[in-house]
Amino acid sequence: MSGTSLDGVDAVLAEIGPAGHLRLLHTHYLPYADALRAQLLALHTPQPDEIHLAALAANELARLYADAVKALLDGAAPARVRAIGCHGQTLRHRPGDGYTLQIGNAALLAELTGITVVADFRSRDIAAGGQGAPLVPAFHARALAHPDSHRVIANIGGIANITDLPVNGAVRGWDTGPGNMLLDAWIKRHSGAHYDRDGGWAASGTVHPGLLTALTQHAYLHMPPPKSAGREQFNLDWLDALLGHLNETIAPPDVQATLLEFTATSLADAVNHECVGAQELYVCGGGAHNGALMQRIRAHLPDVRVATTAALGIDPDWVEALAFAWLARQTLHQAPGNLPAVTGARGERILGAIYPA
Repeated sequence: MSGTSLDGVDAVLAEIGPAGHLRLLHTHYLPYADALRAQLLALHTPQPDEIHLAALAANELARLYADAVKALLDGAAPARVRAIGCHGQTLRHRPGDGYTLQIGNAALLAELTGITVVADFRSRDIAAGGQGAPLVPAFHARALAHPDSHRVIANIGGIANITDLPVNGAVRGWDTGPGNMLLDAWIKRHSGAHYDRDGGWAASGTVHPGLLTALTQHAYLHMPPPKSAGREQFNLDWLDALLGHLNETIAPPDVQATLLEFTATSLADAVNHECVGAQELYVCGGGAHNGALMQRIRAHLPDVRVATTAALGIDPDWVEALAFAWLARQTLHQAPGNLPAVTGARGERILGAIYPA
């Protein structure tokens, strides 16, 4: 899994039994080089010769994925691995225009590893009229639901998404808005750091009420689910425009504090308004390590137990990669991987394209 945070590759080795029982065997993280991260970020917006540049980036990603697989297996026989589930790196997510694009050259990955690859999970759901995202709620429902407790699972990566797991009723899920995306971009601009460790820089600032109001007026937040978001909606150009309209100078740490509050409030508002009666919220993804963000989420959800998925036995760093291992297995077994109530697709669909070894 390599997500919208553009930080690197999460790789897991998972054993999934006939009844779907899941066991996490090994993990490995391989960070992106600064040059690759910059190249991928640039490809999110139109530029000259972008088709060629995207193809070269896809090849580089495939080699990086292959390196991650090699390190993950660390001498184990590839023949024992049934398949690699590879999400790829999202460059554009435009379900309203009928497409999504994740690059990674799955054919080259299969060639380099000698292992069957399952990739391109989102396109079939979009072809069926869905958002193509989020796809992890189906896995959350399989692995993290409880028969007697109304749980919500929040994945806070570049974008934040939640899965509503009521005791009775349909599983629902959607992107609530930005997760770490704006926080990472703002601190990168001002200090060169890739992320705000434990939310320390944000905690040093003060929330600016006017900026927070402007942020929360984004039209996406007021759309009903199903819905999905990406850099198309939440980016530095949008933030800069809002700051310009305020016509005052706001100290960078105060902007960071406001962005953190924006992530917390947009997620908590979704839980309060759409997941009525929720008793527990379990957080995974990079946001689970941001102490300041977790504190603000707890403050906005005083009647909900807030913890990370570690409390459920799955390290929050590996939940999403596990989800795509499970989705790859669904593909191989010709079983659906989407939830129409989540994505808005016309029905259940078998997701992914298979590249045999």
